[in-house]
Amino acid sequence: MAGAAPASAAGGYTVTATIEVGGGPDGVAVDPAVHTAYVTNIDDDTVSVIDMASRTVTGTVGVGGGPFAVAVDPAVHTAYVTNGGNGTVSVIDETTGAVTSTIAVGAGPDGVAVDSAAHTAYVANGGAGTVSVIDETTGAVTSTIAVGSDPSGVAVDPAAHTAYVTNLDGDTVSVIDETTGAVTSTIAVGSGPDGVAVDSAAHTAYVANGGAGTVSVIDETTGAVTATIAVGSGPDGVAVDSAAHTAYVTNLAGTVSVIDETTGAVTATVPVGSDPDGVAVDPTTHTAYVTNENASTVSVISAALPTPVTTVTSSRNPSPAGQDVTFTAMVGPANGGTITFSRGATALCRAVSLTQVSAGKYDATCTTNTLAAGRRMINAVYAGDASYATSAGTLTQTITRIPTALTERIRLSAQQVITLTATLTSSGRPLSGQPVSFSTGPTRLCTPHTSTTGVVTCVLTGPQTLLAEHDTDTIRARYPGSTGYRPSSTASAPPPLP
Repeated sequence: MAGAAPASAAGGYTVTATIEVGGGPDGVAVDPAVHTAYVTNIDDDTVSVIDMASRTVTGTVGVGGGPFAVAVDPAVHTAYVTNGGNGTVSVIDETTGAVTSTIAVGAGPDGVAVDSAAHTAYVANGGAGTVSVIDETTGAVTSTIAVGSDPSGVAVDPAAHTAYVTNLDGDTVSVIDETTGAVTSTIAVGSGPDGVAVDSAAHTAYVANGGAGTVSVIDETTGAVTATIAVGSGPDGVAVDSAAHTAYVTNLAGTVSVIDETTGAVTATVPVGSDPDGVAVDPTTHTAYVTNENASTVSVISAALPTPVTTVTSSRNPSPAGQDVTFTAMVGPANGGTITFSRGATALCRAVSLTQVSAGKYDATCTTNTLAAGRRMINAVYAGDASYATSAGTLTQTITRIPTALTERIRLSAQQVITLTATLTSSGRPLSGQPVSFSTGPTRLCTPHTSTTGVVTCVLTGPQTLLAEHDTDTIRARYPGSTGYRPSSTASAPPPLP
């Protein structure tokens, strides 16, 4: 379950969750297509299955003795687990969560990597000094390749058809041509190389040198070590987020070093749990998952996302009440997404899709005629995505009340009955359903509502007629106005009674 430990932040990277798993978690792999992470628990001989969306353990799978590493083939939704205690690999069907086969490999299998394009898995056999090559389709070991002393980690570059194997006791990396199965070169790195990861897009391999506290950067094209980066004490696992040009390195001292691949600098050191070992990255959310062996937990590290700028403009400001006004929100940089326009807690337009207007810039519009008169704060909120954080922009829109006109007519019938009539308009158009009051002096005579033609009529009673006749004031028609319309009034003298 997700723990309640407070989040820690370093260099813009935050531990956003701590998930309890089995005893002695070591390896971790993610399948971003199904939002699932797999963690090997050495002490329990199990694999914990984590739902990355809810960050909870949804299942536990029994495997072989002392499971070390795990790799996932997202193309076929299959996980491969090395069992260091009995020289086997457990194959897990991700859909059912069942172990579908157990494959015998070399002694002390440790690291494992999958080449999805070639349907091949590579297993580093630490006790045998070899790499077992597994045909994923048949589940058979098709070849065994001799490498250096105590091979530990393995990573593949499917684009280059190359596998990289760290030799823990040899301080070297063996480079295997996947097509021929031959070791084409042996590269000297730092002391005690353990974890290895490949950035296929950058043609670069990263090797964690546990005995040296460094990471060796290998140019895949030349096979040369182009840089040595100092990290924390006892670096073990390493993973790469190619899209973000970032490498994550676990340090047994209880931290994760975050490396900017472009500059080769450590940009953040993130405190995690006790004895962090394995690390894997979900490239779709730029989230790292770190196994803490002595804490029996997994730390979830979320990268700080850049915050785009959101600006809001109006088609006309001020604008008359009851008439259309269009708001435009511009967001950049962004990769698309949606905008919600609102006034306070009232949504005007929900989740409007952004449209690209130029490189990295998008906009969305919202047209409304529901705003009441006054100064109204308009908010536009960009929802964010896997690459960019949420952003908001505001605009103060002035809504003016529309002018009105009121005309009055007083008619005296042959029966000496006074009928009051008034017509309420705005820009020449009648206004219906509005209250208009007739009064004489301080006395209100009646308050009818306008018809569909904007007309109100009031027939005075006998006492009212006498009052209107003897009152020295005129008869006034008054419209009090509304949230959208200005008040107006007019007055006329009552006709004399015969």
